[in-house]
Amino acid sequence: MFGFMLGLRRYGQRFRLLTVLSLVALALALGLLIRPAHTADDASGGLIPVTGPIGPATSDFFVRHLQQAQESGARLVVLRLDTPGGLETSMRDMIQEILAADVPVIAFVAPSGARAASAGTYLMYASHIAAMAPATKLGAATPVQI
Repeated sequence: MFGFMLGLRRYGQRFRLLTVLSLVALALALGLLIRPAHTADDASGGLIPVTGPIGPATSDFFVRHLQQAQESGARLVVLRLDTPGGLETSMRDMIQEILAADVPVIAFVAPSGARAASAGTYLMYASHIAAMAPATKLGAATPVQI
């Protein structure tokens, strides 16, 4: 019995080490690929910040920048979210663009203390990869209809 428990402890330590190494590798890879979408000279990637409520202006901003990133040959796009949510129609337009995108879209809730509530949660669901900074929140997924 003691040997079995010792084996579990070793497995847990290996798992934690593997997890930490994987996260470090992901952070390094993203750090090398991400640049603001409007200043990407070498077209390696783009960053689209979405802060505040999601409405028609936010949707238009996101769609234009995603299309620009794709046209410039970006390899990926990071959607940095900090939103309380917003309108269902604007959210749907953004989701349609994410699903039709030729490049992977990574939704990233940041900085620490940020949230992706309501429509922001659905944008996370639609993205190819979803990630969150420490001390961020996700949820209360109810987009608003007018």
